[in-house]
Amino acid sequence: MKTTKTMKKAAIALSIQAALLTSMSSFAAEQADKKDDSKLEKITVTALKRSQSIQDVPVSIATLSGEKFENMFSSGDDILSLATRVPGLYAESSNGRVAPRFYMRGLGNTDFDLAASQPVSIIMDDVVMENVVLKSFPLFDVDQVEVIRGPQGTLFGRNTTAGIVKFTSRKPTDDFEAYVKGGVGTYGLTNFVGAVGGGLTDTLSARISVLEQSKDDWIDNAHTNEENAFGGHKDSAYRIQLAYNPTEQLDVLFNFHSRSLDGTSSVFRANVLTTGSNKLNENYDRDSVKYDDGDNNPQVYDADGWSVNVNYDLGNITVTSITAMETAEGRGKGDIDGGVNNADGSSEPGFIPFSAVTEDQLNDLEQFTQEVRFSSNGNSQLSWQAGGFYYDSSFSVVSIDGFFGATEVFHENTTWALFGQTTYQVNDQLSVIGGLRYTDDDKSLSVGDQNKDGFALVIGAATIQEYAPVNVGEAKVSWEAMANYKIDNDMSVYTRISNGFRAQSIQGRDIAFEGMPSVAEAETIMSYEAGFKSDLFNNTIRLNGAVFHYTVDDIQLTAVGGNGNSIGLTNAGKGVGTGFELDSEFRVNENLLITAGFSYNKTELQDESLLIGVCGSGQCTPTDPLSSDGSAAYVDGNPFPNAPETILTLTGRYAFPMGDSGEVFVYSDYAYQGETSLYIYQTEEYVTDGQFELGLRVGYFNYDLDLEVALFGRNITDEDNLKAGIDFNNNTGVVNEPAVWGIEFKKSFF
Repeated sequence: MKTTKTMKKAAIALSIQAALLTSMSSFAAEQADKKDDSKLEKITVTALKRSQSIQDVPVSIATLSGEKFENMFSSGDDILSLATRVPGLYAESSNGRVAPRFYMRGLGNTDFDLAASQPVSIIMDDVVMENVVLKSFPLFDVDQVEVIRGPQGTLFGRNTTAGIVKFTSRKPTDDFEAYVKGGVGTYGLTNFVGAVGGGLTDTLSARISVLEQSKDDWIDNAHTNEENAFGGHKDSAYRIQLAYNPTEQLDVLFNFHSRSLDGTSSVFRANVLTTGSNKLNENYDRDSVKYDDGDNNPQVYDADGWSVNVNYDLGNITVTSITAMETAEGRGKGDIDGGVNNADGSSEPGFIPFSAVTEDQLNDLEQFTQEVRFSSNGNSQLSWQAGGFYYDSSFSVVSIDGFFGATEVFHENTTWALFGQTTYQVNDQLSVIGGLRYTDDDKSLSVGDQNKDGFALVIGAATIQEYAPVNVGEAKVSWEAMANYKIDNDMSVYTRISNGFRAQSIQGRDIAFEGMPSVAEAETIMSYEAGFKSDLFNNTIRLNGAVFHYTVDDIQLTAVGGNGNSIGLTNAGKGVGTGFELDSEFRVNENLLITAGFSYNKTELQDESLLIGVCGSGQCTPTDPLSSDGSAAYVDGNPFPNAPETILTLTGRYAFPMGDSGEVFVYSDYAYQGETSLYIYQTEEYVTDGQFELGLRVGYFNYDLDLEVALFGRNITDEDNLKAGIDFNNNTGVVNEPAVWGIEFKKSFF
């Protein structure tokens, strides 16, 4: 339901983008006779755990690197900046700069708990980051991002029913190289990234990368009359890599990384939606809220990790071992109701039935992973890889509620798997790939201090509850089959059938409110995909596309909030998704590059008997059929929550040569998000459409000095976009970041 204002802003933004692209295209046409057209760069990916051209891999993949990637983070944004920047990929969070929730092709998990599992896996430097806090590690000195769509149940295992986002850091080299990049901007933004590396001996090289960014508090607390009370952050991180190559056969890469965050949890805004409308109302003020609890929503987290990646070439076979350990801990607190309950019984802004303040603490997270893989070498007709994987994690989550007190829940998860994949080159044009994986997954949950009988006591406001430990386990076989046919050197078509599963999940959140833990059974997915990949017109246009259809049996859902303020897991009978993605690049000439991407995604829950609790009476307006008492909605036929129906991305970069020594460039990017329902049940209020953000970068690059200076702007039309909500208390909303403008420089040394 677009408003007139939104439509006008979208039209203005598209006009700006179109004007930039049109003017750049016109100028390029005038210069065409003066320059030879350049070609698109070849892109290498490791989606199948081998280095291959993106055009040769029969999987739907999008990549981000270089200026296109770095420009997203110029204003100090976190990993959520990736949302809608790639067709089919979305992300959001109600936990500030930690615990991002990713969705791919509409499939994700809305659970805000720190123990929640997600169907999109995050892989950083070949290590899976399973816990949601680990997924939020800052992105800096990144070589490439691969967004691999669809289930990846063979090489990457369970909990990848939706897909993978794979980050690869820049690695040490024998030659010296370094750079420093610094920026300042509005809201007191400072953003510094630097790296230095090179050979230390004939066999040892190193690279050190650092990130230091901060943003001042900028949101006032009008209730306490505190100016600039919160909204800022300070995020520091570093990475040390050592590459050891004693022989041509052996290479070892050691990676140590650390992060420290001191910032603000999500800012909840009470009653910013009027019942019956999804428009932000007069209670909404981006620069101000009224809080009586939550200590202005502080958030503090620390994380450390290391990995050792060893490759040994035995001639016909390469043995790979990846050993890794990740640790994290921290806390966040929030005024969840987003407003004030006064002593005289009044509340503001608007009606707030009761105060809600929550603090979550993640304690002693340890994640250990070990992978051993054997891969065939050479260019024989038959190639293969096989291996094993082991995963073990443990941590506790303490939930502190203003009424019920504190509850500590302990989680443990152990997984092991055996996997293999084979590629057979039938002839020069046709290749087929098959993969198989066996996975065994065990999880457990326990509460508080266990007594000798294995039970725990939780003392709440009125009762004493006993909780027995919860143990679940699942063993599954997942598989995939692919075929790739090269029509000629510039075009190929492929088909892919893939199967995957997400292991059982345990939710202990309701224990904090004297409820019982809930368990969701494992979900399994069967996905069908067909696509094409093409490099056209002398490699100046790259056009890749895919169509897909998938069915998730026993799809896991998290019912959050509602009039009972419960947080529980459940399974729906089926979830179905159908759609397509297009990714394109157009190198007009040496100076102009245009990219465009689009995805359409239609999702549907299929379970005629499934009921989900809805918001309190009179608060919001459910549009689904309701139960007899009006407390729950039948959600059969609804789209998945936080599943944008469409995503459109556009970028354009034009460089104006300045003699032989430099260039002036203009870069713009546009991201559009179509209709998106925020909850499992549908309402008039919590559905968005037509949201977008527009970025701009104008700068000068000097070739001789390897120096760049640029002005940048993010969300330059200052869009107020609703990103999340809370439905159990009042019509609370969470919005995006405001417009940020700044200047940035980068100096490289070789």
